[in-house]
Amino acid sequence: MIFFPAIDIYEGLCVRLEKGDFEKKTIFSKNPLDQAKIFQEMGCEWIHIVDLDGAKNGNSDNFDIVKEIALKTDLKIQFGGGVRTSSKISSLINSGIERVIIGTKAIDDISFLEEACKDFPNKIAIGIDARKGKVSIEGWTKDSGVSANEFAVIAESKGVCAIIFTDIDKDGVMEGPNIDSTLEIAKSVNIPVIVSGGVSSIKDVLQIKNNEKSGIGGMICGRAVYDKKVDIREALNIVRL
Repeated sequence: MIFFPAIDIYEGLCVRLEKGDFEKKTIFSKNPLDQAKIFQEMGCEWIHIVDLDGAKNGNSDNFDIVKEIALKTDLKIQFGGGVRTSSKISSLINSGIERVIIGTKAIDDISFLEEACKDFPNKIAIGIDARKGKVSIEGWTKDSGVSANEFAVIAESKGVCAIIFTDIDKDGVMEGPNIDSTLEIAKSVNIPVIVSGGVSSIKDVLQIKNNEKSGIGGMICGRAVYDKKVDIREALNIVRL
């Protein structure tokens, strides 16, 4: 199992949103690279980076920051946010990104997801961000009407290597993850499902770890890390057992 500390980049800053609301953001660091180095020093092997500007608008000026993190750390990077072209995927992977997450574009154009998986085998994950069981798109600003479970099955059939599942109503509010919904998706597919949203305590880390055999392959932790509610070294010891 993998523990992914999260770096969400918005307007060049390291922030966290509450339930995906861009009006409810907290700035945790003005330098995402420095934050990434801290995570590496604590023993992390992976980090989860989201380009919030890219997710919201489809383009941003944060790409250079992400490339710098890839160049100046030894961390494996799982990246998402505004990935809507093959050229963007190619640029990310050529810059040292280990895994690229596709979200909105996959809902709009499933053939794009299929081609990406063929062109970049074992490098493409799907981000399923759900509100009340339905997939949300464009930085969580619109609901697609597509069932999260059904889309997970479709995504696996196209060749994705992992699913990152976020319950939007749990994200950034420190109320614990939606384990039941995550397990529903995990039981529907044979690829790892990564929990995102709501991981707020070591108790949550233990609960997720206990479901590893049910198909949960990792967890993403954001606000709880920054608020020191989850000790990274302790979490790493748990997930690596």
